[in-house]
Amino acid sequence: MPTKRFGARYGRKPKKKFGQIEAQQRAKHKCPYCNKIAAKRLSVGIWNCPKCDTKFAGKAYTI
Repeated sequence: MPTKRFGARYGRKPKKKFGQIEAQQRAKHKCPYCNKIAAKRLSVGIWNCPKCDTKFAGKAYTI
């Protein structure tokens, strides 16, 4: 669980929601150019696909 770093702070519901969002953004996504599930998030809105070597803009957490 990626929210263990918060310890006893912030409460259960905010940590659960944050964990879901963070897991979604760290997962590999489908590249819109080569249609392979390989695109990874570099920073807010910047995505990179190592399969077709493409860097592109998208949504903040998902493509």
